[in-house]
Amino acid sequence: MKLSEFKFELPNNLIALDPAENRDESRLMVVHKDSGKIEHKVFKDVVEYFGDGDVMVGNDTMVFPARLYGRKEKTGAKIEVFLLRELNADMHLWDVLVDPARKIRVGNKLYFGNGDLVAEVIDNTTSRGRTIRFLFDGDSAAFDKVVETLGETPLPKYIKRKIKPEDKERFQTIFAKNKGAVSAPTAGMHFTRQLLKRLQLKGVDMAYITLHIGLGTFRPVDVEDLTKHKMDSENFIVGNEAVDIVNKALDNKNKVCAIGTTTMRALESAVSATNRLKAREGWTDKFIFPPYDFKICNAMITNFHMPESTLLMMAAAFGGYDVVMEAYKVARKEKYKFLTYGDAMLII
Repeated sequence: MKLSEFKFELPNNLIALDPAENRDESRLMVVHKDSGKIEHKVFKDVVEYFGDGDVMVGNDTMVFPARLYGRKEKTGAKIEVFLLRELNADMHLWDVLVDPARKIRVGNKLYFGNGDLVAEVIDNTTSRGRTIRFLFDGDSAAFDKVVETLGETPLPKYIKRKIKPEDKERFQTIFAKNKGAVSAPTAGMHFTRQLLKRLQLKGVDMAYITLHIGLGTFRPVDVEDLTKHKMDSENFIVGNEAVDIVNKALDNKNKVCAIGTTTMRALESAVSATNRLKAREGWTDKFIFPPYDFKICNAMITNFHMPESTLLMMAAAFGGYDVVMEAYKVARKEKYKFLTYGDAMLII
């Protein structure tokens, strides 16, 4: 398929700048992929579509406050440093993005807070990318504490408003526990403890994988031929407990629902030769676009995504290109909210 086949106009007023008042009361579009039928619901109605023995799989990665504001040594020029990936915990070595990049050179020292944190630029990686070493004496836990204090919730740049205190909690799922993501697995943000309880009472099992979301998920595709696009690698873990829960559901022909594209990516990166889930830990650069034969899930919850994004491409691969693009047309007509804090779609 071609990049241009995923183009559409997204009006600014459909981009959600704030989350729904209650997590599970955002809107939910239910798309039946075989018939193309579309239903309009509220997210907590998702319970109606699952029953005893079905499984939902969530991504339990935790977002950390990855955006730091500091200043350059000598000139005092303001800079933004976005922590992407820890390379070495003992040496406090990180891959980062810097802005404005042209002013940040190898050898520069950067100061954060009142000098609570100092970093030295040791390498250039990409046009905006740098490798930096924090000159910090404490251990990883102490370093994390300083970053928690100085860092800012890394909301996407298109949310053009000041960060609010409540963003720290809302830009996170309620099942987040493994720190390492620079963006939230947004489909999971619609779940509440009450909703999980209602699913549990219906006999729906929850399983969790971890995929630490990097900025590569949102990197624009700049090639018309999708086979030539290269995804950034992201670190993931599919553990034995999730494997047992999912495979039991598959053996019993129950539903297995991926909560979000990141969960789906991790599951499809851990498939055995017999098309069952297997325990796996490592890095995945799997890029899923139509046509694609999904091995594990037969249901998926996802938000409404940017035109020409890899996330839209995965949704189209799962629901069928024509069905999903028609659903997006309906979503725009019905004024569904798009992107991180937006509404959800259940493809079933």
